[in-house]
Amino acid sequence: MIKKIRVKNGKKEAILIRNLRKIPQNSVIVNRVIKDVIRFGDNAIRKYTEKYDNVKIDSIVVDKAEFKKAYQDVTITQVNSLRKTKKLLEKNEKMLMGQLSRIKASSDGITIERIVKPIGSVGCYIPGGRARYPSTLVMCTVPAKIANVERIVVVSPPMKNGNIDPLTLVAADLCGVDEVYKVGGAQAVAALAYGTRTIKKVDKIVGPGGLFVNIAKFLVSNKIAIDMIAGPTELLIYADSTSEPEIIVKDLISQAEHSDDTICGIVTNSSALVSKVENEIEKSLNSSLPRLDIISSSLKNNAFIALCKDEENAISFINELAPEHLQVLSTNPKQIASKVKTAGVILLGKYSPSAASDYCLGSNHVLPTMEFGKSKSSLSVLDFMKLVNHITVTKRGLYTVQDCVKELALAEGLPNHYYAVKERFRD
Repeated sequence: MIKKIRVKNGKKEAILIRNLRKIPQNSVIVNRVIKDVIRFGDNAIRKYTEKYDNVKIDSIVVDKAEFKKAYQDVTITQVNSLRKTKKLLEKNEKMLMGQLSRIKASSDGITIERIVKPIGSVGCYIPGGRARYPSTLVMCTVPAKIANVERIVVVSPPMKNGNIDPLTLVAADLCGVDEVYKVGGAQAVAALAYGTRTIKKVDKIVGPGGLFVNIAKFLVSNKIAIDMIAGPTELLIYADSTSEPEIIVKDLISQAEHSDDTICGIVTNSSALVSKVENEIEKSLNSSLPRLDIISSSLKNNAFIALCKDEENAISFINELAPEHLQVLSTNPKQIASKVKTAGVILLGKYSPSAASDYCLGSNHVLPTMEFGKSKSSLSVLDFMKLVNHITVTKRGLYTVQDCVKELALAEGLPNHYYAVKERFRD
């Protein structure tokens, strides 16, 4: 069932895997949805919600009564788990925020101070569909709140009854979200980017989603800032001959249950481990696992085992693939991790599974996919702020750079730059 790849050139084989799942750069369907939302606003949102979510809704706004009722439909242990997740994430984000104060440099009469300013408004996309993701709401909104974003908006697909999942609404309430709307898919992204009568546009869109959501984020990114391409989810496990096949397969299954377009893989230089993993997968898929239909489809279509000749080849494969999650299950996890440059998150050792990092380790589970780990990191408070330079120069300081300005300005054919500086030193 699971594809086997014999890796001779780590980069080459990783590129082949990536080519199996590329985001179309110009999707006709998504383009049409975006254009309709721009033109018809809320009516287009209702139309596409009925078409793609099979739900007919009158109002896309979540009101106070729905928030109140949501608490009646969840358990106290669920609420406490959300609170714990929120608290752990807040702790880490506040520590990062604390490192950004007093960024100041002075030299020869020139002082540059970098002032932290929050983004004015953000839209957080929270997936729905065949699963619910209150934990993702926490991951998206807590860093925004710590960054002091003034307006935090959440969009999420409605369930078949026309409402947002109650635990997701409770999470929104706990995290101090300002507005929640019952809309998902490309139409939600378009509404956040361009605005409608009901949903006012935001300054940035964050959050993971399926293929259509990511295509939409890509297409509106010339109009509005986005965080990254986040989703569908990915897990790569580096394993050696000492790794336990039962744990490897459990970890693969834990990610595969997200959706049938999840990428799950193993990279190893142990041929003996490959056989053990294959047997364990077959055993697991013949059991009564919950969400077995999604898991089976995901593993059949996207899962792989990459057998490498040595550690160097495996590292080359990992760095080219740039997986969202990398688990290192080996005798020397720190040594392997030190050579990896591109993974969204690296989880070291047997007791650091991606299944736990998805919830309550204090890290953020909104991570770059589709190779974006080569240039992006996990969502954090940094995504909700900007650094504004305050520059103060004394007369002496400007005088020390006058000749430099002259040479470069004249070389570039922009002499008025120099004249503007020279004017300040007229006797």
